[in-house]
Amino acid sequence: MYGNQGKENMFTATVKSTQEEDISILIQKDNHSWNYICDCGEASGLTIKEIQNTKAVFISHTHIDHFINFDSIIRHQIGIENSVVICGPTGIAQQIQAKLLGYTWNLIEENSIQYEVRELHTENQFTTYQLQPPLWKLEKGEEITNECIYNNNNFEVSAILLDHKIPTVAYKFQEKEKIKIDMSKAAFKPGKWVKELKDAYENLQPDSEIVIEENTYKAKDLFNLLTVEKGDSVGIIMDHAPSAENHQKIKTHFKSCKTVLIESFYLNEDKELALKNFHSFAAASGSIARKTEIENVIPVHFSRKYSSEQITQLKEEFYQAYRQSN
Repeated sequence: MYGNQGKENMFTATVKSTQEEDISILIQKDNHSWNYICDCGEASGLTIKEIQNTKAVFISHTHIDHFINFDSIIRHQIGIENSVVICGPTGIAQQIQAKLLGYTWNLIEENSIQYEVRELHTENQFTTYQLQPPLWKLEKGEEITNECIYNNNNFEVSAILLDHKIPTVAYKFQEKEKIKIDMSKAAFKPGKWVKELKDAYENLQPDSEIVIEENTYKAKDLFNLLTVEKGDSVGIIMDHAPSAENHQKIKTHFKSCKTVLIESFYLNEDKELALKNFHSFAAASGSIARKTEIENVIPVHFSRKYSSEQITQLKEEFYQAYRQSN
């Protein structure tokens, strides 16, 4: 379990797969009802309740070790009578439809679930599709230009495309800024004016009039009472080649991210194998994490050819590079 634990309104990222299983990560947030799944490898630690309480699924790419467990997610979500968003690279809508069409659904009601699939084409362009039982007809929705592929009242998710010989999607969950008021600086009692002042700041309305105890003030004259606190953030960076282009994208998008889980597939001694297979290796992942100024970084997703002792060595190589890189 990773994240800024012990603090309110923070993200928690939990790897639900063992080292011998394929990768799957559960994102949760304090004081928030829903879960978010990143990649769907085999994951014995992922519970039915966690799956049923999942509001969105974020797929990096559909190589089998990242997508094989999607059927189990479908199995436990049928009947929740809710809409679930699925984000992924171009082509994922048809791949999800193909999985759904592989089963017989004659006993399932139309309102048992609805999937909205969002295919990311570039960093700020995606297309939406709808899928609904029992026929699972793929209905194209909107083509959207937006830096956020997912957004709710608490946080937003942005994404970049990395090269893994195919495009893979890396996601950043960013909590929205918190606007707080320092009542010790105020000469007034708390009241509805506090919300009005915050709304004026958020909506860029400095000339709004705020009535406090029968006196009227311009919002901008009270902005000095407010402080803006940057929200928590967590990043998920899966399979990627350790190329200069990928590393530049990671540095730009995840700079100063508070927590990042990053693929570290190979030992340093297998660097040539990493380059051949468009995967990262321990030193490359640790180094780019340091250069990106990530506060809390966790290496994940190791080759299954390694023993437990070798994975311990891999982690040591990763953190050595993280500590030494400038």
